[in-house]
Amino acid sequence: MQEFLMYLHLGTVLPCVPLGAYLLAAGKGDGIHRSMGKIYMTLMVFTALVALFIPAQVGPQWLGHFGWIHLFCLLTLYSVPTSLMAVRRGNLSAHKFKMWGLYLGAIGIAGGFAFFPGRFLHDLFFV
Repeated sequence: MQEFLMYLHLGTVLPCVPLGAYLLAAGKGDGIHRSMGKIYMTLMVFTALVALFIPAQVGPQWLGHFGWIHLFCLLTLYSVPTSLMAVRRGNLSAHKFKMWGLYLGAIGIAGGFAFFPGRFLHDLFFV
């Protein structure tokens, strides 16, 4: 089951890498941005929820399951709805800040940690 969850997590987060980069770089506010943003946010929430069921395999664990990497799930589950509320209220700077933070934190930093020895992607690519 754990291996299935790992591949499910990977399958939902991988499209977020180019999609998030495009959303951050391209024009803002049009229908394409909103539609792709909904897809991006949905995938990010889903991948965070899936990741919560994957036990930490490196470093200390809390409750016999959660590790430091799970903090990025909390970042995602906080950033997505608050960013959506911000943009709906017209607070574009808060939306932009949260989306940059989500991309850099949950994809950049957490994705980078995924390649450390003992983690799934390290084993997948380097072992």
